[in-house]
Amino acid sequence: MSQVVEYLAELTGFRDRDVLDVTLVGALKDLLEPRAVAIYRCIGEGAERRWITRARQAAGDLVASADPLWQDPATLPTLESEPARQACMLRQEPLTIDGDPAKSLFPLCSDREGVGVLEVETGLALSDEQMRLVSSILRVYRNFEALLDYSERDTLTGLLNRKTFDEAFMRMTAVPAGLAPVAADTADARRGGGSSAWLGVIDIDHFKRVNDGFGHLIGDEVLLLLSRLMRGSFRYQDRLYRFGGEEFVVLLRSSSHDAARLAFERLRSRVEGYDFPRVGRITISVGVTEVRAGDTPAGAFERADRAVYYAKQNGRNQVAHHAELVASGKLTEESHDGGVELF
Repeated sequence: MSQVVEYLAELTGFRDRDVLDVTLVGALKDLLEPRAVAIYRCIGEGAERRWITRARQAAGDLVASADPLWQDPATLPTLESEPARQACMLRQEPLTIDGDPAKSLFPLCSDREGVGVLEVETGLALSDEQMRLVSSILRVYRNFEALLDYSERDTLTGLLNRKTFDEAFMRMTAVPAGLAPVAADTADARRGGGSSAWLGVIDIDHFKRVNDGFGHLIGDEVLLLLSRLMRGSFRYQDRLYRFGGEEFVVLLRSSSHDAARLAFERLRSRVEGYDFPRVGRITISVGVTEVRAGDTPAGAFERADRAVYYAKQNGRNQVAHHAELVASGKLTEESHDGGVELF
């Protein structure tokens, strides 16, 4: 029992979700001595849902491995390719499969739905006592995840909040420490890892008019609906933030300038075409910059923010790229445009 308590203390000692998953996998590996233990999460929407490996450690592994968060989803296994995992997650109840190895699957759930599976491979099926032990540890894990959500997420939209941005920025622009790719033969590996990080700042056009004309409750509904449109326009691994008010931020990795442009343009188009209840048509202005070598979070954000200011000054409802504005002489690297009424 004291060993279990020690692992629980270690598990709840981190404020990083990747480290949390790795710690859980390592703790169960030590406690159960299985052939392998892994956490798989479901990403994507509808028919495009796929499994991403968040942490996996086999008996002889010194550290856990994981799929890179920026891996092309098309290279990941489909939900239907692993029917046992799918059944466990959708039914939200443990599942045991006899065989060599035997597999014990446990659902990972949010408040309302299954979001993934913990999978334990053993020579013999886990005993009832071991199943109860894993289920109890997972209850602590879920409760701690809920606490992280409370501290890291915006209470209205459920998007990440501003205080988590700097750390995520530094991690997304570097390979996460302590995690190795599950397989070298991935699309990213074949491309030589040729993807880069992009930062977008999103601002709702004339949002003050919404609050003044319809009230703050309707304004909050607009913010909530925009956050849902953002989730549908970007990928699981893209980081979506609400910085406050009507200002949102997206941090993503993309293999090319055109792909990054398409992602932000997709959101702009969907917002423009959406019929917001009571309010009707709403548009957004977006400023985008590629993250440069040695960039700081504040430096990259400032460039994207200046591109937003330019977009608002020049018609709104558009995606403005900082580098293109500088190249065309419409912005300079040093100066700030000011005195513009943005709302």
